[in-house]
Amino acid sequence: MGKYNLTALRVRRIALQQKATGKPARLPQWVDVIGEIPPAQVLVRNQPQQHQLVRQRVKTLPGASKSQVVFETQEKRNKPKKASRMFQPVEIRFEEDQLRKEFFRDHPWELARPRVVLETTGKDFAHYDWSRLQQPGKRLDGESVVQRQLWLLNNVPDMTKSTAYDIARREFYRVRLQEDIERRVVAEEAEATGATFGPTRLEVGMGLENQEYERWKSWAKVEAQLQEQRNASFIGSAVPAAAEETASTEEGTEKVALKA
Repeated sequence: MGKYNLTALRVRRIALQQKATGKPARLPQWVDVIGEIPPAQVLVRNQPQQHQLVRQRVKTLPGASKSQVVFETQEKRNKPKKASRMFQPVEIRFEEDQLRKEFFRDHPWELARPRVVLETTGKDFAHYDWSRLQQPGKRLDGESVVQRQLWLLNNVPDMTKSTAYDIARREFYRVRLQEDIERRVVAEEAEATGATFGPTRLEVGMGLENQEYERWKSWAKVEAQLQEQRNASFIGSAVPAAAEETASTEEGTEKVALKA
C-alpha cells in the first residue's frame, strides 16, 4: 500500500505461517490474544481538537442597567500547523500565562528572589482572596501581581488589561516600599543597640570590581610593553617621547652654563 507499513498488523498471520512450516516449536503466547483483540485497522489519525482560550469579563452591555458576566473566546488561528507538529499534544493555555509573561518581562529581577513552591494540600489557592494583594501565609511575589490583575479583569466591570496591570503594580510597589522601609528601620535599631553588620552587597560588589580593575591594569601594562617590543623589533629602537624631552632639557641647560 505504498508508504504504509502493515507489518505490525500481519504479525499474527506471519506467526501462524511460520508454525505451519515448522520453524518454531510452539506458538507464542500472544497469538491467541491478538486473535481475540486485534490491533486497530484505522490508518488515518485524526488531528486533535484545538482548545480555545476562554476569558471571563464583567461588562455593561448596551441597553442593560446592570453589568453582566461575559465569556469571550479567542479566535482560532488561520495559519495551519507544520506537518511535523500536526499530531503533537494539544497546548494547554491559560489567560494568566500572558499576564505572567508581561510582568516578568518588565520586572526580570523578581525572578531572582527566592520563592517557596511547597504546598501542604495542593489546594492552597482555595484559601486566597485576590480582592487584595497580600494574602495570609503567602509571601509577596510576582505571582501575587498576576493573580491580582486576573481578579480585577474577572470581577471589576469594564476593566481593561492595562488598567488592571497599573492597579496591581501600584499596590505591589507600595508594599515593596513598605518592606524596604521596615528593613532599614530594623537595621538602624539593631545598630543603635550595638549590633555590627558586615559590608553591604554594594560594597562587596565595588570591592570585587576594584580588584578586577587592578588586575586588568597590570595585564594591560604588560601587554603594552610586549607590543612596544614587537614594534621595535621591526622598526628599530625608538627613543620614547619622555626621553626626548629630558634630553632636550639637558642640552638647553648645558648651553646656558657654557654662556655663563
